[in-house]
Amino acid sequence: MAMNTPSHDFEAALQARIDGKTKPRGALGRIEALAAQIARAQGSLAPRMESCRLILFAGDHGIATEGVSAYPQAVTRQMVLNFLAGGAAANVFARQAGIPVAVVDCGVAGPPITDERLVSRRIGPGTANALHGPAMTRAECDAALETGRALAREGDFDALCLGEMGIGNTSAAALLAHKLSGGALEGLVGRGTGLDAAGLARKTAILTRAAARTAPRLDGVTALMEYGGFEIAAMAGAMLGAAAMRRLVLVDGFIASAAACVALDMAPAIRGHLVFAHRSAEQGHAALLAALGAEPLLDLGLRLGEGSGALLAWPLLRASAAMLNEMASFESAAVSGPA
Repeated sequence: MAMNTPSHDFEAALQARIDGKTKPRGALGRIEALAAQIARAQGSLAPRMESCRLILFAGDHGIATEGVSAYPQAVTRQMVLNFLAGGAAANVFARQAGIPVAVVDCGVAGPPITDERLVSRRIGPGTANALHGPAMTRAECDAALETGRALAREGDFDALCLGEMGIGNTSAAALLAHKLSGGALEGLVGRGTGLDAAGLARKTAILTRAAARTAPRLDGVTALMEYGGFEIAAMAGAMLGAAAMRRLVLVDGFIASAAACVALDMAPAIRGHLVFAHRSAEQGHAALLAALGAEPLLDLGLRLGEGSGALLAWPLLRASAAMLNEMASFESAAVSGPA
């Protein structure tokens, strides 16, 4: 996927526009860098950053049957119903920001959920158990990626927050991060929904056995097939689809960052469209961010998922674009510049 590369003239004009605002150069720190990223992504010195959308992808994982989570697999379905009813943290944060929420069933275990508020894109009733073999077929992987691509292209919005729900998906994320970044698996496996020490040891042992099935390093699509979830594949596809539309993607926590690893492996040029929203308290996230060379905007001790951290970072994107568009220049405000 080829992204437009800003010209030298565009870069010079963009830097002059930022430096010409009524402030010392660099005084707005990360806001200046974020404003530049938005401008480059849209190819405009006056970018728009007014509307955002949250897509919540849900799917179950076969490896959850191995006891890698403190919660039963039934919670995935229960939380989907909670999202639809507007009762989850992501719903609350989205309402505060005026952001619409789409809930997508990519493959929740059990019979299909019948609810007119749900976007049904079921690929199957959850993935296979990655401890014993590939989590999904190539056809299933392609379908999940295309689901995300298509949904990220629909509608009129400037930025996309991505959330997920799926018991067992921190296990999938740890395995994906391990195979794609080369980081030690032990440093990527965390407590997820709140495992105790014995549960964490069990989880690590199971994931070590699962990782041993395949080569030490895998490409993005192969890693998805072997260890991913339908909701993680859909998030990766959504990142690709949003970038193709020149949209920014607010990457949430550990699981969304694992999806970003996949998307970046498939299309490295989308990097400029990804904004890493926050550093999760889940153990593996800091290691994965370091491997990606990503510095997140926030560090709030979150470990919820659902796109919660991405939603909280959205106002920073709006403020950055507004700075570029609305802040006076030294010339327009008749303020003396640096000597």
